[in-house]
Amino acid sequence: MKYLEGPFAPVIEEVTAYDLPVTGRVPAELNGRYLRNGPNPLGVEDPVVHIWGMGQGMVHGVRLRDGQAEWYRNRFVRAPGFAPMVHVIEHARRTFAMAEGGLPPAELDEELNTVGVCELGGTAEGFTAGAHAKHDPLTGELHSLSYMVGRDFVQHIVTDAGGTVVQSTGIPMTRTPFMHDFALTENHVVVWDTPLGFDGFDCRWLPEHPTRVGVMPRTGGDVRWLDIDPVHVSHTLNAYDDGDSIVVDLVTAEGPFDPADPGAIRPTLDRWTITTDGIHRRRVDDRPQDFPRVNQARATRPYRYGYSAATALYGIPFAPEGMPPDDAFTNALVKHDLERGTTEVHGFGKDEAVGEAVFAAAGQGEDEGYLLTYVHDPLRNASDLVILSAQDFTGEPVARVHLPVRVPLGLHGNWMPDR
Repeated sequence: MKYLEGPFAPVIEEVTAYDLPVTGRVPAELNGRYLRNGPNPLGVEDPVVHIWGMGQGMVHGVRLRDGQAEWYRNRFVRAPGFAPMVHVIEHARRTFAMAEGGLPPAELDEELNTVGVCELGGTAEGFTAGAHAKHDPLTGELHSLSYMVGRDFVQHIVTDAGGTVVQSTGIPMTRTPFMHDFALTENHVVVWDTPLGFDGFDCRWLPEHPTRVGVMPRTGGDVRWLDIDPVHVSHTLNAYDDGDSIVVDLVTAEGPFDPADPGAIRPTLDRWTITTDGIHRRRVDDRPQDFPRVNQARATRPYRYGYSAATALYGIPFAPEGMPPDDAFTNALVKHDLERGTTEVHGFGKDEAVGEAVFAAAGQGEDEGYLLTYVHDPLRNASDLVILSAQDFTGEPVARVHLPVRVPLGLHGNWMPDR
């Protein structure tokens, strides 16, 4: 079972380490915590039927301050059942581990210990904020799209900058969909209802179910549904309004999608332009990639740069433009210039394992900052926090913070600067 082995293998112990060794220089302007969540299953009874993404969440974090790497911590999220294992966010000056499918978030303290299960985004119908909740950088609001197994509707939930729910809108569905992500613009919420959904409590690809895209005003109201050819949607890079159109950049793949084998697809980066007469789909990059991220200051607005990862989850080589396949990277980070239609690729060693990278701003320019990600170093059998300059993307890392243990390939995280 590959999702319990190699770069996916869970770690057993909670570890705390101080004054981490560094190769290079930690930028003095990076003061805060880089946190990432992911499944860390223990005691799997039958590995053959194990589903990656299930199991106890574990948050891994590094504290940077004044050019130093002060500490590394990994902590289990201690909550009943499948503790939140998908994402970790900050809102209203509090830190939350996030789940989906009706599981509530858990609040964490500054040192990643679990405070307890909480009701972030809680509504009268029992929903809470979902895993891919999105901040609007201009309003400070947190928007989420939440589903619950057994419910034939989803909710768009808006929480203000202080943590109070100010709006919730139900969106009727024909069954419980698997809505892992959605898109948010200045004026709209965009959702996708794909063949991936729940048949009872089993999540599976239902080929007879149509694929459609829903567009709803951010303030609530009726949803306009548009049918498209069947497709699996993985993650959103960003979205914005463009006059009467909506532009959504996202990672898609041909179905069917098997939740028990998420690495079996070939995800690519697409642009969907939603107009009054339909959806115009264009392939931005047909090379395998996922885990797209953007400078959060440009979220929901027009932007130029996006970042994605080619990871061992899919195990498909990613060849830089103009290079032969033999020079392809199994693990790489990609910078997209969406105005010029060009890419830059930062490749890692054959046996290294890179995950999602997040953008940490260090100025007002859209790419004035750094990319932070965990990379497994096979020579040490431990991981590094790798810091890349966004403006010198293909250059040597600005710093490698050497962690004492391995960080398994996981899901999503954030840079949480000091405020």
